[in-house]
Amino acid sequence: MVSLDRIRLTGLTFFLLSKLIRLPSRKIKLMLFTDLPLNPNLLKGIEDLGFTTPTPVQEAAILQLIIENRDLIGLAQTGTGKTAAFGLPMIQRIDIKNKSVQGLVIAPTRELCVQISKDFKSFSKYMKGLSIATIYGGASMDKQSREIKSGAQIVVATPGRLMDMIRRRMIKINKVSYAVLDEADEMLNMGFKEEIDGILEHTPDEKLTWLFSATMPKEVAKISKSYMNDPIEITVGSKNVGAENIEHIYYNVPERERYNAVKRILDFHPKIYGLIFCRTRRTTQDIADKLLKEGYNAAPLHGDLSQMQRDKAMEKFRDKTLQILVATDVAARGIDVNDITHVINFHLPDEVESYTHRSGRTARAGKKGVSIAIVSNKDQNKIQQIERKIQIKFKTANLPTGKEICEQQLVGYVDKIKNVKINDEITELFPSINDSFTDLSKEEIIKRMISIEFNQLLRYYEKSRDISNSKIGNKVRSNNEDHQRFFINLGQNKGLNKGGLLRLICSNTNLSSKSVGAIDLYNEFSFFEVEKSLSDEILTGLKDKEYDDNSFVVEIATQDGGGKRKRDRSRGSDRNRDRNRNRNNSRGGGGNRRRR
Repeated sequence: MVSLDRIRLTGLTFFLLSKLIRLPSRKIKLMLFTDLPLNPNLLKGIEDLGFTTPTPVQEAAILQLIIENRDLIGLAQTGTGKTAAFGLPMIQRIDIKNKSVQGLVIAPTRELCVQISKDFKSFSKYMKGLSIATIYGGASMDKQSREIKSGAQIVVATPGRLMDMIRRRMIKINKVSYAVLDEADEMLNMGFKEEIDGILEHTPDEKLTWLFSATMPKEVAKISKSYMNDPIEITVGSKNVGAENIEHIYYNVPERERYNAVKRILDFHPKIYGLIFCRTRRTTQDIADKLLKEGYNAAPLHGDLSQMQRDKAMEKFRDKTLQILVATDVAARGIDVNDITHVINFHLPDEVESYTHRSGRTARAGKKGVSIAIVSNKDQNKIQQIERKIQIKFKTANLPTGKEICEQQLVGYVDKIKNVKINDEITELFPSINDSFTDLSKEEIIKRMISIEFNQLLRYYEKSRDISNSKIGNKVRSNNEDHQRFFINLGQNKGLNKGGLLRLICSNTNLSSKSVGAIDLYNEFSFFEVEKSLSDEILTGLKDKEYDDNSFVVEIATQDGGGKRKRDRSRGSDRNRDRNRNRNNSRGGGGNRRRR
């Protein structure tokens, strides 16, 4: 037997697998499910689902899990088909005549449990006598207990509810032969370490353990060492790396403009079918409520909703009668939906790994998708952390303008008109309708039709301003070619406002307030503009000055926005810190107790 230990799916994979299943190596071809040693009844179920070719993780894992009696770690991005990768081998290995629990799948959320169970039942459609029980919180425990006692051979469960039922002796897992930890990294992020330990301690030592995860943090590695014996590792792509067919974009906007940024994104993509991720349940509900009030086809999904409300929202989203789902990370773990076009991060997650899970909701089954992050200046370091951790590159962009949005909406409206199905009754009424338009030209009729649909949108965006921050990534934009843009390492954290900055400039130069153009204030620094002919006066007049006992540096804002400003700002901060430390020491040594 050729070992596939720690195999990485490269171009050689098909060659290695062709050897295992005795395909002619000279004619390497895409493997089909029928090439795998699967039960004919399982193949019928797969065929009914329309699946013919396994994904890379399915191809590698299914063969291993059917042939080898080994533990296995499968690392693959969300949306690569991990459920079938462990589900088909587990179903095939189950002894249908034995009515005890033989297979156990642990997943982090209710939604994911329901999805896995649904997939298992679809796979095993023709496997007579196989019973699958689904255990999760928010549903009747007695009903779930009866489902188990009726002879369920496979149990799909969330850690909390399963541990609760074990304590109440409502389920026995002492005869489990196969245990799966699905989305292991997310379960640990959610704090289920103790429950997982408790559950696995109730299972036999000789069982096979299969762990599947999108990322491999240290905590997951510890679990594998504690509960797995010499596991095979299959990695699709690279560890902790984002999917290649996702485009990552971020928009830098002021904190107060996050919601308006979301609206612009939605308006610019009238055919969007996407997810908006928020950090908290409260924000999730607030954003969904605002969108609903403004006519967007949106709904919330978070833990404060009842199970019925969550199921209803998910049903509408899967049926595509709902266009936008606003969700928390936890609630969205069970969203296994194809064709999602966009993922919007209203706030970036606290954990870098969570961004991988979020963005992985789009670009499923080999399709392309877009992951958008809405960030303020204070989030810039998170963008860089994500880029380093999961080896992706964000594209920086300005939010679409009002004109661009109206153009995009108009294109969508015209397509809708061209593709609408014409009712026969309208055809019968057409002569009288046509008579009503005899005084209008074709162009006038089109303009009036568009005006009915778009007047409100046009009015809304007619005088809209650019809400993107002037500082985008490492580039500095100038609002006027005749003006010079300056950087000053003072911001709102020093009590500076626009009036204060104007007074600072005018009191130290011979300029009037009318000479100063656009001003952009940020927390730690600011930008302002004056006519290029006045540049020397600014640099000379503001050199070696102070603002409220704070020294500062003013310089021409460079196009790369890079190191020099940061070094100057750092030097200015060091001087301020030294000045404050000396002042405190002269007042009785308080400076030594200050946090620095």
